[in-house]
Amino acid sequence: MPYPRAEVEAAIRGLSEAFKEAERTNKWAWIADKFYREDCLYTCPYAGAMLVVANGRDQIRATHYGRDMDVGSGWAGWSFPILDWAIEGDRIISHWANRGPGRRPDGSYYETHGVSFITYGGGGMFSSQYDLFDLAHQMRLCDELDAAGLLSPKLKAEWVRPMKKRLVDMLEKGIVA
Repeated sequence: MPYPRAEVEAAIRGLSEAFKEAERTNKWAWIADKFYREDCLYTCPYAGAMLVVANGRDQIRATHYGRDMDVGSGWAGWSFPILDWAIEGDRIISHWANRGPGRRPDGSYYETHGVSFITYGGGGMFSSQYDLFDLAHQMRLCDELDAAGLLSPKLKAEWVRPMKKRLVDMLEKGIVA
């Protein structure tokens, strides 16, 4: 039997507010402890270029909220707002953005969008999360930020270049010249 809708919505609303707090403090790891069950499964396929599967809260803290979102790794100035969500029983689909620093000359954000498929597991915590976003567009966004002088050199060296290489290597497999 599903949890009450108000309880499920309170959890995703809480996560959305936690993201705002993490952006202000530049600390993300605490989100794993507050919103993810000890046995939660987090998955992000990064477009087939790098599969991240975190089994349990400790691995979620180390990967998704550590290596992948820790602003010390070059993500300073970025935000990751949850823009909207839909709820059906214990299932949540959230729509979010990877929003880079600054704004374009026309005032729009430098951003790409993604979705998460989340299962609520009771007690204000999630039992699973599967993230999807367009990695090629994320790489293009980073190029745009770099051209505007807004991409962190550390992020470029430690995340953008290696991820582009993984993406290209994956796409080149099976191509016959």
